[in-house]
Amino acid sequence: MSIIGTEVQPFTAQAFKNGEFIEVSEESFKGQWSVLCFYPADFTFVCPTELEDLQNEYAALKELGVEVFSASTDTHFTHKGWHDSSETIGKITYAMIGDPSQTLSRNFDVLNEESGLADRGTFIIDPDGVVQAAEINAEGIGRDASTLVNKIKAAQYVRNNPGEVCPAKWQEGDETLKPSLDLVGKI
Repeated sequence: MSIIGTEVQPFTAQAFKNGEFIEVSEESFKGQWSVLCFYPADFTFVCPTELEDLQNEYAALKELGVEVFSASTDTHFTHKGWHDSSETIGKITYAMIGDPSQTLSRNFDVLNEESGLADRGTFIIDPDGVVQAAEINAEGIGRDASTLVNKIKAAQYVRNNPGEVCPAKWQEGDETLKPSLDLVGKI
């Protein structure tokens, strides 16, 4: 079943953010746009490159009114330990959610039941707590966070302009499409 168009299911978890432990729930995704980025495990290889890349885009995402959350099946204590011991992870200022119960990973259908780890899943969630975009990669394929900025701009545009859609490679300021019978077979 697709998660697109569904509300974030109830959960409660602990996260590490800016030197503190905080509680995160489905309510944390409401009231602003959110990005939830799952990764397999702390103290690994591809994961820190992705999380650093996400931090590098964090200011641009914040300018768009987006809050960022990362999550793995590690604990929030492990996230703090990794943050304190890694120069790369030490740069991170967004919330790192601990999901040792695997509830959040199951809710987003990214849990690899065999390994007990989350797949590389990226989700864009609108201010109502509804999933608008999802991307899931195999363990060995790292993601490029710069693509999130344009996806979010497109999602925000569509939300603010009912009846219009953004075509492939759409950039802010480009023309959009208004689906209608007149367009059928003309694109």
